[in-house]
Amino acid sequence: MTQLIRRGFYFEEFQVGQRIQTVGRTVTESDVVTFAGLSGDYNQIHTDAEFSRGTPFGERIAHGLLGLSIASGLAMRTGVLEGTVLAFREITEWKFVKPVLIGDTIHVELEVVETKAMPRIGGGIVGIAVEVINQRAEVVMRGRWTVLVRSRPAEEA
Repeated sequence: MTQLIRRGFYFEEFQVGQRIQTVGRTVTESDVVTFAGLSGDYNQIHTDAEFSRGTPFGERIAHGLLGLSIASGLAMRTGVLEGTVLAFREITEWKFVKPVLIGDTIHVELEVVETKAMPRIGGGIVGIAVEVINQRAEVVMRGRWTVLVRSRPAEEA
């Protein structure tokens, strides 16, 4: 008999203080080049090795928004919001603390800091404190995400 494993937490399953850590992912040269093409951001700090040697970082760095995008993808890979997220509503207090270098491996640590029922939308708001951390245990980005999450269907309650 095959057992189905449910993924995706309903709004009612989120509790303030819950912590979730993602797997890691290495940021590659291909990621930076692809993101530059997708976004149109060919800033030399990302795309020109010679130019970047003369910067305070001494080498090319990944786009900050690429790091944020990878963090979002890592959060989704946990499965916690799979099939239950209604919308990614807001990013607040976001800080790019340190550069993400090509070759860095980052993971994300999430903590539920707020839940607020919104019956009119069939779910609620979940506020999540987010830290993006590299392989040297340095926080490279931090902030807060707000997502709208669906309530448990009445037939499952």
